[in-house]
Amino acid sequence: MTTITYESAGVDIHASNEAIRRIKKSVESTFSKNVLTEIGAFGSLYDLRWLMTEYEHPVLVQSIDGVGTKTIIARMMNKFDTLGIDVVSATTNDIIVLGAKPLTLLDYIANAKLNPEIVEQLVSGMVKACRENDISLVGGETAEMPGTYLPGEHDVVGVVTGVVEKEKAILGKHIKPGDVLLGFASSGLHTNGYSLARKLFFDTEKWAIDRYVPEFNRTLGEALLEPHINYTQPVLHLLKNNIDIKGMAHITGGGFLENIPRILPADCNVEINRNSWPELPIFSIMRDIGQLNDADMYRTFNMGIGLIMVVKPTDILRIQEEMRHYPSFTLYQIGHVTSHQNAKSHSTAMRVALL
Repeated sequence: MTTITYESAGVDIHASNEAIRRIKKSVESTFSKNVLTEIGAFGSLYDLRWLMTEYEHPVLVQSIDGVGTKTIIARMMNKFDTLGIDVVSATTNDIIVLGAKPLTLLDYIANAKLNPEIVEQLVSGMVKACRENDISLVGGETAEMPGTYLPGEHDVVGVVTGVVEKEKAILGKHIKPGDVLLGFASSGLHTNGYSLARKLFFDTEKWAIDRYVPEFNRTLGEALLEPHINYTQPVLHLLKNNIDIKGMAHITGGGFLENIPRILPADCNVEINRNSWPELPIFSIMRDIGQLNDADMYRTFNMGIGLIMVVKPTDILRIQEEMRHYPSFTLYQIGHVTSHQNAKSHSTAMRVALL
């Protein structure tokens, strides 16, 4: 009688142990002095005593996000490290818009069959992004689930925890007509809209992943894998220097039309000047391939703007001066806040006018 084991059922514990061995040292290099446990513990201990001295009323801020079907592009390119960068950016950008400083990250990597080399690539990207933004990668989960995930595909998710002073949490409550919208440039699709992008490039146009695209000055695959920009450093710098940021929106799934209204008071709309920043070639090409209208484009993609800040017009010069410390980030004045004539309207798209 043949003995049936966990490994014969498709789960390789040895591969999991090998993955942990490969990443342990680099992951622990992200630890701050507040991390009290090593990789491999059942949970992560993080010392909060320092919050009591630096914050009067600290509030924890948490968010969870993944990289979606961008993992399919990584598999096609056999390059996974940038997905690690993506998951750090996707999660931390979601909490810095509340004014929070990110502290720790947990990751979840799942697939049908665990490959320690791929896990190592993924985590190397996370470690790089965490070190650049002062985040401790305190633990994670590598799940091998044959029959649940397609062979060769991965699911990559991150959970970030940060802290903000309660009275300084940015919730958009003080936004008013006349305020200005400033937008940080994105690097491309970031981590949203990939299902539509894949349909356009691979199904409609039948382009190969390694096709050189002159407008991109690189291959299609390289352009699609461009990492999601992390805006933590410039945003926290502006807040540290007492810039009054009234509201912020991370432009992710839902694009402009769904994300900006999430921070607006009931009596406010916004007008966006589409000519105030350059449209990246990847968006122009997808628009032409699919004959997409503005509503589809601005509800699906970030259109070249990754994060939006709402500020007073009188603060623009100060912000421009402070941004000289971060020359790799480009900031555009893209619109302004207007009065919302029908405060009872529940249509988010109607609250963003594209001029």
